[in-house]
Amino acid sequence: MRKHNGFTLVELVVVVMILGILAAVAAPKLLGTSSAAADNGIKQTLAIVRDAVERYAAENGGALPGDLETEADLKADLVPYLRGTFPTCPVAGQTNKIKITTTAGAIAGEAGNAQTESWHYNSADGQFIVNSSELTNNDNDAPTLKYDQL
Repeated sequence: MRKHNGFTLVELVVVVMILGILAAVAAPKLLGTSSAAADNGIKQTLAIVRDAVERYAAENGGALPGDLETEADLKADLVPYLRGTFPTCPVAGQTNKIKITTTAGAIAGEAGNAQTESWHYNSADGQFIVNSSELTNNDNDAPTLKYDQL
């Protein structure tokens, strides 16, 4: 009798089938986690920028950053309060461009692909939001939660 070193074709097929079943079970969980992580990243980024706006106002007698009402001025004012460069938004155009509104009142994100700026800042009252009215991907939050409501 001869002794064979290796696997038979049947053994290899069984192993591939088991790996396929495991992948089919695990893939949806992994994909859902990545969208939740992106949403949590956006929340964290918003908290950092909003904190920078508040710190600027606290150190400048209540004056809000971006008093020249330009994107460059706002970013320049916030540089000392941010670690590194101004953050890029993973949704709403995936840029770090900022839409600036100068009238006081609630601001909202733009719908669909209409937006060219990823962030929206109100220089009158310091609001800072994601410039998108699309629904978030995070199933842990309310199913009707939009990015501009984070």
